[in-house]
Amino acid sequence: MSDELLEIFVRNYIESQTSAEVCFTWHGGEPMLRGLDFYRRAVKLQQRYSSQCEVSNVLQTNGLLLTPEWCRFLRDEGWLVGLSIDGPADMHDANRLDCGGHGTWERVMRAARLLDQYGVEWNAMAAVSAANVGEPERFYHFFRHELGCRYLQLSPVVERHVERDGVRRLAAPDEVEADLASYSVTAAQWGRFLCGVFDEWVRQDVGEFFVETFDATLACWMGVSPGICVYGRQCGHAAAVQPDGSVYGCDHYVFPAYRLGNVRSQSLWSMMQSERQLRFGRSKSEGLPQQCGQCEWLFACHGECPRLRFCTSAQGEPGLSYLCEGYRQYFRHVAPAMDFMKKELLAGRPASNVMRALCH
Repeated sequence: MSDELLEIFVRNYIESQTSAEVCFTWHGGEPMLRGLDFYRRAVKLQQRYSSQCEVSNVLQTNGLLLTPEWCRFLRDEGWLVGLSIDGPADMHDANRLDCGGHGTWERVMRAARLLDQYGVEWNAMAAVSAANVGEPERFYHFFRHELGCRYLQLSPVVERHVERDGVRRLAAPDEVEADLASYSVTAAQWGRFLCGVFDEWVRQDVGEFFVETFDATLACWMGVSPGICVYGRQCGHAAAVQPDGSVYGCDHYVFPAYRLGNVRSQSLWSMMQSERQLRFGRSKSEGLPQQCGQCEWLFACHGECPRLRFCTSAQGEPGLSYLCEGYRQYFRHVAPAMDFMKKELLAGRPASNVMRALCH
């Protein structure tokens, strides 16, 4: 993204907000490739155009380019960092290799230590793939006891490819005929993994260690917004702006059919409030197959992310999530604990009481 477009984007994004708080999320690819001076300019532009609002920033990175200079900037400006790390060395290095084919785990661990050393607030972001899905207990122990982070986000790897004219590319969400990548998780694996991680968490770490998926599930049990679009009733609030200024309806839908416009000539407000984008957001709930409508866990997943709805239901209807079986297993497994935590919260008591209850 050029400096000229950066200014257009920052001004456009701030002017399109309806609240007094504005959050910029910088990710890629690898956003640190753009260089620290780019983000220094971004901060100055935010200050110039944000007289009526409070601005925060989130940087999602693999950490390989992190330096003390970067850490001082991130700390001084109060940025939150999402650090990509997939578990112990063997799990992480199965997929995260550098351009020379070498594992990156040691360098990511160095990045985590640097963030801690300089007092930068950060969360761990783990991709759950075929490489780490089979050992949930060891996976959890690494993040909780070895890495020492307090916040963990889990993202199941489900990637599909299509081949056209000898060229293999990522499949668009609406392309049903596609090959599943070998490193993807299966629905059954994802369900067992979530159950295994949950059992470790709920026995000893409620209120001390935060797993985004479990927080979202408890929010749905309480009847409030889960905070992440994957489990929400509607989507369409996570648009992506590309380096040329093009805007897409979702960062999982950066394909030509989902391009909304360009920040150079249109306001983000007008694009996000367009009937096309609103229809895209509503389609999450309106496009559910009958099987989902009759499911007892609909309140907790709302059909999950539309990008994964490339399967057919038991009635032969399209639009069923590829991970449906796994989520049903997970929700059944956690229901007793979620019911207990909900009652505690409604009574004004901490959800962490569930740990004491499980000991009796």
